[in-house]
Amino acid sequence: MPLSQEMAATALSDRVSVVGADSKITDAALACFARWGVAKTTLDDIAREASCSRATVYRLFPGGKDVVIDAVAGRELVRFFADLSAALDGVAGDLESLLVTGITFTTRAIRSHDALQFVLAHEPEVILPLVAFDRCDLVLAQAAAFCEPWLAPHLGAEWAARAGEWLTRMVLSYTLVPSDGFDLAREDDARHFVNCFVLPGLTATTTN
Repeated sequence: MPLSQEMAATALSDRVSVVGADSKITDAALACFARWGVAKTTLDDIAREASCSRATVYRLFPGGKDVVIDAVAGRELVRFFADLSAALDGVAGDLESLLVTGITFTTRAIRSHDALQFVLAHEPEVILPLVAFDRCDLVLAQAAAFCEPWLAPHLGAEWAARAGEWLTRMVLSYTLVPSDGFDLAREDDARHFVNCFVLPGLTATTTN
């Protein structure tokens, strides 16, 4: 069964607590992932990049590399939501502008993330399990929880989280498998996409 939003929020909070342990090491790990990928990066690489010892990495992240990976993923997710919130704060109050800003920002953020792009290109097996099958529930639940307060004034509380999940599915799909018809990083394309497909779908759903 899909994870509840409360479970998603708890999972994200747990990740943040790990992230706060030592940002220097998570910065170093991210740099290594962008350079060599996840599989080829070792704890020695991370320690060397962070100018610390391997023992220090183990002390701050008991469990080793897997815990560091989870901490990096959690920190980047927190950063993304914080940056997206800042972008949406400056948007006009209409739903169209909100959706266009959210879609273009998300697409650009994914494309400009060096580590994520390296892993998608060379180690897709690391990323794809996070956006498919059971583990996708966590991603979608976190995205729905984030979108809900932004969409609720326009769609109502009943549909806001569902719409957020649906939008997340679409953006991930277009980002991971780009279309010749729409480049969602371009504002004009995103606006055309929103007006042709997204808004009609949301309006039909919330009025029935």
